[in-house]
Amino acid sequence: MRQIIQSLADGTIEAANIPAPRARRGGLLLETSATLVSAGTERMLLEFGKSNLLEKALQQPQRVKEVLSKARTDGVLETLEAVRAKLDQPIPLGYCNAGRVVEVGSGVEGFRVGDRVVSNGPHAEIVAVPKTLCAHIPEGVSDEEAAFTPLAAIALQGIRLVQPTLGERVAVFGLGLIGLMAVQILRANGCRVLGLDFDKRKLALAERYGAEVVDLSAGEDAVASGLAFSNGHGVDAVLIAASTKSSDLVSQAAKMSRKRGRIVLIGVVGLELDRADFYEKELSFQVSCSYGPGRYDPTYEDRAQDYPFGFVRWTEQRNFEAVLDLMATGSLRLGDLITHRFPITEAPKAYAALTDDAQAMGIVLTYPSEAAERKLARSVPLGNAARVVSGARLGVIGAGQFASRVLIPAMKAGGGELVTVTSQGGLSALVNGRKSGFAEASTDVDAVLSNPALDAVVIATRHDSHAGLAERALLAGKSIFVEKPLALTEEELDRIFEAAQPRGEGGAPIVMVGFNRRFAPLAVRMKAMLDQLSEPKTFIATVNAGAIPPEHWTQDPEVGGGRIIGEACHFVDLLRFLAGAPIVRMHAVKLGKPAAGVAEDKATLVLEFADGSHGTIHYFANGSKDFPKERIEAFGGGRILQLDNFRTLRGWGWPGFRKLRRRQDKGHAACAAAFVAALKTGGEPPIPLDEVMEVSRWSVRAARFDA
Repeated sequence: MRQIIQSLADGTIEAANIPAPRARRGGLLLETSATLVSAGTERMLLEFGKSNLLEKALQQPQRVKEVLSKARTDGVLETLEAVRAKLDQPIPLGYCNAGRVVEVGSGVEGFRVGDRVVSNGPHAEIVAVPKTLCAHIPEGVSDEEAAFTPLAAIALQGIRLVQPTLGERVAVFGLGLIGLMAVQILRANGCRVLGLDFDKRKLALAERYGAEVVDLSAGEDAVASGLAFSNGHGVDAVLIAASTKSSDLVSQAAKMSRKRGRIVLIGVVGLELDRADFYEKELSFQVSCSYGPGRYDPTYEDRAQDYPFGFVRWTEQRNFEAVLDLMATGSLRLGDLITHRFPITEAPKAYAALTDDAQAMGIVLTYPSEAAERKLARSVPLGNAARVVSGARLGVIGAGQFASRVLIPAMKAGGGELVTVTSQGGLSALVNGRKSGFAEASTDVDAVLSNPALDAVVIATRHDSHAGLAERALLAGKSIFVEKPLALTEEELDRIFEAAQPRGEGGAPIVMVGFNRRFAPLAVRMKAMLDQLSEPKTFIATVNAGAIPPEHWTQDPEVGGGRIIGEACHFVDLLRFLAGAPIVRMHAVKLGKPAAGVAEDKATLVLEFADGSHGTIHYFANGSKDFPKERIEAFGGGRILQLDNFRTLRGWGWPGFRKLRRRQDKGHAACAAAFVAALKTGGEPPIPLDEVMEVSRWSVRAARFDA
């Protein structure tokens, strides 16, 4: 299927052929008939993409701070590589989509195959969307009109925050698509409306929709016009739907408002507010969040879990439905707003019009009727000739940042044959498949697991899917490399262990988990030095992990399992490696209830080893970023070793050794390459299966804090 994507590096627009997604649980699969280009958002993305690196940095000062912080801890070169990798990942464009249902996911009611539906899906022939972001298109509303729904819902949500009442006088700054739809919705609410803009054509449309207008290009005074419009009392409310870096609009809005008036921001403007403007009139100022309640809530948007109707009357979906009702009754007219139509194959022309044609407003992309089989193809050949690498033909499930930046390049460098890469949406599979030289990109995980031509499967998906995919791959006779953790429960580990047992004459498959820290060159050197000591040793691992939001998927016990099982497992494995002896006992304790609400990422694990050694892992998310992120210390035989961020190894009491430095290397590449080498030679796995299971089992127990 075709999908419009944009390079963040240079702004290039491409109608790419990517594998079609599947309908997820709680979602729908739609065949697109029309999409609308969001003039404001997508023009901003185009301008950002075309800007140089310095200009990009100036537009995102907060990101610059994050980059500088990363450079201090991880080094300049690694940080630059991370920035370039981020910019090398194209983004999908669009969020105003109308089409027909072609597949209904499990757990979905109220939608059937063939229904006409609007959604916030991107510019693509096939889109997978949660049911909570879909709404039925009424009879009498065309697909092109319906494609305006998400933008109109943005206007509607801003108006809901204004809380207009019959007869109130409301000013609308900015008469682009959202502003002109806001004028009509306010008129439908029984309000008198004043529209302000510099564009005479937009002002004429606003007049046609029943607004009084102010031509700012003619030098008309916005504040005086607002006061005159309100008979000197000041307007009841102001809706700002414009885009400007200046703070003048907010100041003008305040000056034209009555006492206790309301100002709601939909657009993007400067926010240097004058306290006196707001204080003397007790004005309220609010920023509207997109389509309404549910926006940016992963429970609502990703898991399709609706809010109770009686408690949250207007959600994203219900705002969509309200907008469509306005279209059906004729209260919201959209035909005059369409200025251009382009087939999806001519998307670059559409975006050229967006930036070059001053008359462009509603740009609609159309989708030709073609064979559904082609659009729904879930595997796309990439034109790369397959090499014959005995024993190391790889299928990769998951194509996120870590897989694309680290795992895939390392396995390719180690001599693996990259056959198929999959991702849920298809775009990252295509992008990374082309870049890395895979034979095909796909969204069909089942086809990868059942492909007899593959020797091994690399699993780099979200944590809750690891165990099921690992078990299925092993039962299909394939070796596996699983980015940690291997599983979230001991029951899952038992099933994986059973599936990993030898069957027939082929021998046992390799089970490898991405416990990469033991492969870091300085960790290997540390291990060799510690092996010179015959007595038990004491280890202290201090992990200054840094905070991540409580709502991040890794913090979700059902999806990510928490950060102990998701990341602290690295250090359980590393201390197991350095000790060279099995873990026999562990105690795990977490911080008391912190202000941030998450205690599980502020914990201490104490490990006892069979040789009498013991280690303590301090995994803290409440420290300063200026402190080293990962520090490993080992004490024994009157000697000490200290490893900082895998860049500096220091020694005390070691004859002839004081300090060794090298570029940071946490062992990611060596870990992946070791897996490929074992596949090619048929030798012993890089980490014995019993040790993989041991570390995984203790990590699961630690994550439950019952170890």
